[in-house]
Amino acid sequence: MNIVILERDSLGSDIDVSCYEKFGNVTIYGNTVERQVAQRVKDAEIIMGNKAPMNEQTLRDAAHVKLICLFSTGYDCVDLAYCKSRGIRVANVVDYCTDAVCQHTFAMLFYLLEHLRHYDEYVKSGAYGEQERFSNFDLPFIELQGKTWGIIGMGHIGRKVASVAQAFGCRILFYSASGKSTCTEYERVDLDTLLSAADFLSLHCPLSDRTRGLIDKDALVKMKRTAILLNVARGPVIDNGDLYWALQNGEIAAAGLDVLEKEPITSDNLLGRIQDSNKLLITPHLAWATIEARTRIVEEVYRNVEAYLQGTERNIVNP
Repeated sequence: MNIVILERDSLGSDIDVSCYEKFGNVTIYGNTVERQVAQRVKDAEIIMGNKAPMNEQTLRDAAHVKLICLFSTGYDCVDLAYCKSRGIRVANVVDYCTDAVCQHTFAMLFYLLEHLRHYDEYVKSGAYGEQERFSNFDLPFIELQGKTWGIIGMGHIGRKVASVAQAFGCRILFYSASGKSTCTEYERVDLDTLLSAADFLSLHCPLSDRTRGLIDKDALVKMKRTAILLNVARGPVIDNGDLYWALQNGEIAAAGLDVLEKEPITSDNLLGRIQDSNKLLITPHLAWATIEARTRIVEEVYRNVEAYLQGTERNIVNP
């Protein structure tokens, strides 16, 4: 059996993938861009990847492929209808990074909320040592206790974030973009109510026609001018140009982003012009990437392949 791993580097060099050799001959590529996919998968029976596009153009000459395993939960890089028409099964990995993304959500919040870069630099610049009083808090900050935390996307990660925010004393509100949420533990509201009420708004929703551009200028002006926006979902859920405008004009206080409309960041992304880390924090799509989560991905993909070979459709998203 020929197995092709298209984006080995997305797992990190510290994570071992030799377990896949049990299933057959494994060809490994560190990274693969769209123009390289077709050639690299033409003899594959199993394809493993992350962001490389899987569609008619890239798969039409791959006559033997039977299974695509994604090192991710999201599968927007795959044309599911085309794969199904070919009898190609697509398997993802679910609930592997819930704790990691939740952790990063709060890391970004506290960095922004308590102006941590500012105060660290204040001490290291020597300014703190030159003052006479014991304390400095020239940039005020607030507590989470008693504030409202809004969530868009109440899946595994959204619920985890809600439970942690609630432990800090926050009131939890959420909006269901699909309208199909089964969550009853927290108060569900419409989007306008969520935007106007939230002191902190975190995004944990999948990218879909309903969520693409959901947070645009109209949404941002409905938020509190003191609000902090956090995106650990998908970059296109926020219109990056509109967010730039909102931050520059004080429509919201700050934003923390782990994802962008185009990744890696492009030179024409206006958000790259904002150098004030009290206003904007951008991390390079790493919220999911703890050592534990990346190890879990490898193990889960192994189980997906094993199940498929045994005739069981485990984590198949296009049955």
